[in-house]
Amino acid sequence: MSGAHDKQHPAYPDMQASTERMEDIFQQYYGKIHKYFSFKVNPEAAEDLTQQVFIKVLRNIHSFNQESSMFTWIFKIAQNTLKNEYRRISRSPESSSDLSGYESHLISLDFTKHVEIQFDISSALKKLNALDNQIIMLRFFVDCTFGDIAEITGMRESAVKNRLYRTLEKLRVELKEWGDIAIMSIQNMISIVNKDKLGDSQKESPNKVHQDLFNKLQENVEQLNKKYKHVPSSKITIEIYPDLKTFHQAMGEHDAPNWFMGTMENNILKIVSPLNPGPEHTYDSILMSTVHLYAMWLIGDINPAAPKWIRQGIGGYESKQMSSEFIKSSIADVLKQGRVPYFHELNNDTWDFGTMKGFQLSYTIVQFIISKYGIDDLNKLIRNINGFHAIFNCSETELYEQWVEYLRKSL
Repeated sequence: MSGAHDKQHPAYPDMQASTERMEDIFQQYYGKIHKYFSFKVNPEAAEDLTQQVFIKVLRNIHSFNQESSMFTWIFKIAQNTLKNEYRRISRSPESSSDLSGYESHLISLDFTKHVEIQFDISSALKKLNALDNQIIMLRFFVDCTFGDIAEITGMRESAVKNRLYRTLEKLRVELKEWGDIAIMSIQNMISIVNKDKLGDSQKESPNKVHQDLFNKLQENVEQLNKKYKHVPSSKITIEIYPDLKTFHQAMGEHDAPNWFMGTMENNILKIVSPLNPGPEHTYDSILMSTVHLYAMWLIGDINPAAPKWIRQGIGGYESKQMSSEFIKSSIADVLKQGRVPYFHELNNDTWDFGTMKGFQLSYTIVQFIISKYGIDDLNKLIRNINGFHAIFNCSETELYEQWVEYLRKSL
């Protein structure tokens, strides 16, 4: 979400619907209207409704009388289009779930060259009244100017600004500990001028609980890039969800085990807030999980074909979340069962990966390779996952046997 800058909309004295003029209108306003629909409906419906709006704009451009800005005129068409869609859906029960509510909405804060952090504020937004919610949506998600919002809501521009400030304060309360830094990010992006007198607590910088997350990533990201000899191909985003239940719902995993508190999706790392880690994690373990996920993402960025055991193993090794006692106990349990899983068996993408001690076993594979062969050979394996003979002078089976022997000796 980017901040909006108040600019005057261009006037259209001759409103003949020429191709050139319609192209200008389309380029200037399509994105905003699409963002508006994206906030209200699913992605497919948002695209379809946006196209409907601009077909109506093309057909009715002659009726634009310049009593409002061009954007406000188009936005009202969009509002009416959405109302018609809601009516249509309400008459079609089998389709009603398509408009059951908006998805997670995130505000962003950049803090290193390669990482952006986002905060999920959807639950907080749902607690606002309709007008406050609309103002937040228009300003931050649709990138409207204060003048646009004033026209749309029928309020004075100064009243919009004051209402927005009060609404941000409501969000601060709803976001609790994350609120200060989230609101700081918004205010930095849009340069809201605070005309009210702040209390001492509101003047304070984000407290240590916020800074810990940033520091943990900041001190590890560049080190990992250097260690694994890679410059990230793109920036990643870290999404933070307020609690375990919200995180599981957002991931579509309502019945996920409590240890599931983070995952990756393309260039997005998704985690539970360290302030609400759930029963099987702690504040510190969530902090380190961001390092785990970043390391996994980095290895996948180096080689998308890198197997899960390499990505998970390096993530666990670099984050140091698991104690040596926990790992030894887990390995002892595996050895008692009589057979250690082969490398390919550790590419399991089901919940069985946790049950089969996949995190611990993958960790020890990486630990073994580094201790016996060194980080340079691990880097070679990341880039050439089938190059066992060339890298280690042995077959995959022989390396597996060496690792199993390493496990036995480590107990």
